[in-house]
Amino acid sequence: MRVIIPSAGKGTRLNPSPDAPPKAMFPLAGRPLLEHVLEQTDFIAPEDTWIVVGYKGDVITSYFGDRYHYAWQREQLGTGHAVMQCAEDFAGYDGTVLVTFGDMPLFRRESMAAMCEHHAARKAACTLLTAVNPAVPMWAHVVRDADGRFRDIVEGKDCTPEQLKQPELFAGVLAFDGQLLFEFLPRLDTRNVQHEFYLTEVPRLMAEAGLLVETFPTDDPDDMRGVNAPDDIAVCEAILRRRRR
Repeated sequence: MRVIIPSAGKGTRLNPSPDAPPKAMFPLAGRPLLEHVLEQTDFIAPEDTWIVVGYKGDVITSYFGDRYHYAWQREQLGTGHAVMQCAEDFAGYDGTVLVTFGDMPLFRRESMAAMCEHHAARKAACTLLTAVNPAVPMWAHVVRDADGRFRDIVEGKDCTPEQLKQPELFAGVLAFDGQLLFEFLPRLDTRNVQHEFYLTEVPRLMAEAGLLVETFPTDDPDDMRGVNAPDDIAVCEAILRRRRR
């Protein structure tokens, strides 16, 4: 198994200063966000871990050293574009690829490992972690067809009023069949509000192609809490303190 962790963002909403670190290196409970993420993905070996860096990427590579692989995203054109930067390193790889993000520090090791086990047992093309969390209504929503099968992930900004009523949210972690992932990534386009290549489009394309896309619910909706604004730091630190107690 391998893991890809996109971590190329600037974090302008956290601190617009040109002296600020890249987003994944903002401190949470005394450690960079990305360090929390790597701690929770340590059921996958460092030599099977790819970190996608971009803005001030040398800050990340200097801090974590040569234990991990690095892929450079010179232009930040979306999450799908970030994963595309690993294509050359993954040529010929046919195992599972876990994708999580460098600004999502609260996912628990047991949740991600259990999702990956489910993915392998079901022999799915893609499995995505889901949650119900009314506190983040503008998160990406899972859309299902009339028979309850997965159909799409729609970013909150792109949701119709009806889709926003769907309680199941995409929690931000995916497992893929590695060969299928890099087969489908070139099919992405930028027809969305952000004009970016969304990784979340890949499960939809797979489902439309008749491939099995599974969902796996996390039992703690706080898993999906990320850091996008200064207030999120305090919220995430409070959750970490509660979990430690």
